[in-house]
Amino acid sequence: MKSHSSPVVSVVGGCGHVGLPLAISLAASGLPTVAFDIDTLAVEKVNAGTMPFDERGAAGVLRDVLEQGTFAASDSPSVIRDCQFVIVVIGTPVDDHLSPDPNAVIAAMSDIIPYMRDDQIVILRSTVYPGVTRRLEHFLRAQGLQGSVTFCPERILEGNAMLELRELPQIIGARTDEAARRSAVLFDALGVSTLVATPEEAELAKLFTNTWRYIKFAAANQFWLMATEAGLDYARIREVLTTDYPRAADLPISGFAAGPCLFKDTAQLAAFTNNTFTLGNAAMMVNEGQPLYLIERIAKRHDLSVATVGILGMAFKAESDDIRSSLSYKLKRILRFHAHEVITTDPFVTTDDDLLPLEDVLRRSDILIVGAPHEQYRDLNFKQPVYDVWNLLGRGTLV
Repeated sequence: MKSHSSPVVSVVGGCGHVGLPLAISLAASGLPTVAFDIDTLAVEKVNAGTMPFDERGAAGVLRDVLEQGTFAASDSPSVIRDCQFVIVVIGTPVDDHLSPDPNAVIAAMSDIIPYMRDDQIVILRSTVYPGVTRRLEHFLRAQGLQGSVTFCPERILEGNAMLELRELPQIIGARTDEAARRSAVLFDALGVSTLVATPEEAELAKLFTNTWRYIKFAAANQFWLMATEAGLDYARIREVLTTDYPRAADLPISGFAAGPCLFKDTAQLAAFTNNTFTLGNAAMMVNEGQPLYLIERIAKRHDLSVATVGILGMAFKAESDDIRSSLSYKLKRILRFHAHEVITTDPFVTTDDDLLPLEDVLRRSDILIVGAPHEQYRDLNFKQPVYDVWNLLGRGTLV
């Protein structure tokens, strides 16, 4: 850092989608901040003033805080030693059997224990399995550390982080009033209000939030399937039932409901309830089954064995470069079994060497599927059939 001030805040996992926007926002608010990340390439990019992923409004802030000397990134855990706040953005993953790994956070913390002090406060930021905050408290005590642990879940929408970090109220899951007060210092710097709960309440609040969104998407996709089976257009039905009718205004469009959080967090709640969460399990079946159903519908109209199928958009959502848990890749895997050839394109994704230029996909494809509803696809002139579960083109979901 160019500043003579030592960093006050360290963000562990700080060069990722959750950690980096928070780190540079805190730095821009006057709290000297360092991002610790084991991804050396990401650290180098960040220190060079380059965002390692797309996030609206972040690039300019990153350059500013680097220039001001209030922010830097490092791949050395030693930078944590002098910080008052240690924010951990490592969450609870689920394995191929949809079982959460509650030890992931503990394992990550084990690597930085030698650099921690008693007077630090540890703030968990990413979604964790219920009880992980308490488990981390016990782990730190066993290591002889007496610092407080709070769970303050991120609440931002990827792509809107720089705006929402300064707008949305922050939940603080704290065991004591002192821990809540100390954690609030960070969010006071961002100018947002805080809501205090117990760590266990905050853990479930985060999981409930993402699962609620996932269930709403599943309801829309189930309605889409019903309408399609009846030979009707869900997009048109949704339009007439939501127009100027506030009680239905939150009914989503149909589309691939995926990404790094919604499915995972629904699976965590299912595991937490010993798989008695029937509504969540049904939502996972609906949303994960949509690519299969779509292929089945296409196969009824076309001989896929002689067709080249192009997928437009491989990110998990529109105007994003993030392919984590994208259902476009599930669609691609299944199609490769049925179709003569599957080719893909995306204007934002930079991590997939198989992607082709849009012009090549349009020229070579016999059939097109809108995988991610990027705006640039809206006004294209298509000569082949297009299957558009999002109704991006405004011509119904099965054009």
